[in-house]
Amino acid sequence: MTAAPAVYDERLRTPWWWYPVAAGVAAILAAEFYLADHGIKVWLPYVILVPIAVAIVWWIGRQRVTVQDGEIRVREAHLPLAVVESVIALDQRTLRRLVGRYGDPAAFVAIRPWIGPGVQIILDDPDDPTPYWVVSTRHPRRLMAAMGAGG
Repeated sequence: MTAAPAVYDERLRTPWWWYPVAAGVAAILAAEFYLADHGIKVWLPYVILVPIAVAIVWWIGRQRVTVQDGEIRVREAHLPLAVVESVIALDQRTLRRLVGRYGDPAAFVAIRPWIGPGVQIILDDPDDPTPYWVVSTRHPRRLMAAMGAGG
């Protein structure tokens, strides 16, 4: 049995320029090893640190937001759309305030700092102590439409 195709699928990738920056920072750190001890193979810190830095940037940018089979999935979490009361599009400033001092500590938060907008998904589930989800997305209106919340 196969799953239905996703109604909405977005990968929250890191910006392309993070890769050369990470490689540059790793190269500077590798150069520090060279300056500390000339006995170490000169190339070894570069071979180890640069790929690790690039892999870390890739790893933090692999989060997906998917609406499929009547639920929204973010990371390992999934939420049936039947318990969604409403969905609110958030601009960058409002999203930052909502996950900061004005937010509820019991909320589920899945944001990425390099993505400005997002959505607040308000829940109507008396069995769930989570009042709402806050999720980063580059296309809040499209996500809302995929969830059946209009746009």
